Amino acid sequence: MFTSTSFASILPEILILALGLLLLIVEPFWKDEQKRNAGWLTAGGLFVAMIVSLLFGRPGEPVAVLGGMIRFDLMGFFLKMLFMFAAAATALLMMDHEQAGKRGEAYLMLLASLIGMNLMAASADLVMLYLSIETASIPLYVLSGFLLGDERSTEAGFKYFLFGAMASTIMLYGFSLLFGFSGTTDLYAIAAALTSGNISPMLAFGVVTLVVVGLGFKVSIVPFHFWAPDVYQGAPTPVAGYLSTASKAAGFAVILRLFFVAFPEFSGVWMMVFAVLAAVSMTVGNLLALPQTNIKRLLAYSSISHAGYAMIGAVAFSQFGAASVIFYLAAYIATNLLAFGIVMAFSHVTGLEEITDYAGLSRRNPLLGLMMLAAFLSLTGMPPFGGFVAKVFVFAAGVQANYTWLVIVGIINSIIGVYYYLNVLKFVYLYRMPDQDEDQHPIPLSQPYTIALVVLVLGVILLGTVFAPFFNWSDVSALSLF
Repeated sequence: MFTSTSFASILPEILILALGLLLLIVEPFWKDEQKRNAGWLTAGGLFVAMIVSLLFGRPGEPVAVLGGMIRFDLMGFFLKMLFMFAAAATALLMMDHEQAGKRGEAYLMLLASLIGMNLMAASADLVMLYLSIETASIPLYVLSGFLLGDERSTEAGFKYFLFGAMASTIMLYGFSLLFGFSGTTDLYAIAAALTSGNISPMLAFGVVTLVVVGLGFKVSIVPFHFWAPDVYQGAPTPVAGYLSTASKAAGFAVILRLFFVAFPEFSGVWMMVFAVLAAVSMTVGNLLALPQTNIKRLLAYSSISHAGYAMIGAVAFSQFGAASVIFYLAAYIATNLLAFGIVMAFSHVTGLEEITDYAGLSRRNPLLGLMMLAAFLSLTGMPPFGGFVAKVFVFAAGVQANYTWLVIVGIINSIIGVYYYLNVLKFVYLYRMPDQDEDQHPIPLSQPYTIALVVLVLGVILLGTVFAPFFNWSDVSALSLF
């Protein structure tokens, strides 16, 4: 039966759907100069939806609803709030984009993918999980290739679609084998079925590998990362920022839900697989970021390395490990959205994306320079920013699980990352424009950019200084997973 608990479990999705329908109704009646207001409507509507969900949709004890398709718990709810925050910030950053900002369908695709991501965080059934992944992915394929007149954008959309479809197919085959071995699609029932069954470690390794292919593509870990640099560079910058944060976080939400709940019997198999993938992702991502000259490609390889850092918490396979991953996702969403937001604000005025083009930025807009300093120092893992605390927690989880070697690899890679992050800041603060006349070339910030960037930079600072309540929420959320 559809009860009040069932309604509360999907209240955020109902509100997002209502917002999308409202946008679909009112946007055609706006004049061309008014269509930019779709960004205000989307961001404001998501903010209201978050408030309403916090007031009337907070979960109590974890419970399965809607026939076991959805698990109504704190982990899913906390991650939903993160995804909605990321989508609201992306909507504000999208408003001043030359093409996407004035087209209501771009915001509609954003909301559609958000519904899928929310359901990914709460799915407790293989069927629901696959449907939610596809619901999140298909609008992102469209958004990546949204700029039809730009060859790089159409290439990005087509490449993302082809590789995504292939990875999704392989993952679906893994899901079908899981159903065949266990006789159920319920994640919590699969664990019991696999425990009582007689499945060899090699067979378990094969099934885990098939599932990892699909999820590894979502979070862009090596060797499933090859799409990320081209897609991030070619897609509209707001979409690239959303892909690198909310989409990646949704993938990790599925990894936590699926592997911690359904595969505890084979933890020895997948923990080692994840440990190797984490080490390779950190190393490859950082080493390939070193020679990059395009800021979006640099951030793409940076996101690959950060997927490796977050994976350390998953390798730990503990409540503390899951909590560290959730906190890492919160800090990473704020930090990377801030970094991409700065890139958007800069390229909106200059049309440039090369690292050398940022020479003299601190003189052209001191506030933007300080925000870039906060974003890149947080990505580096420097205190007092959120990225530092997030890395401390995942490294601590790795040490606690006796994966000290993996933590050492992470620390070495963090040192490598310092070089290319500080290299960008060197151009921002130490170099001058070729004509030495920064005062004549200011970088003004529009109101949507200012609101989004200020909120994001405050989030990065708060997560690095007043982190105790945020980590406590992450810890309670992780407890509800089991």
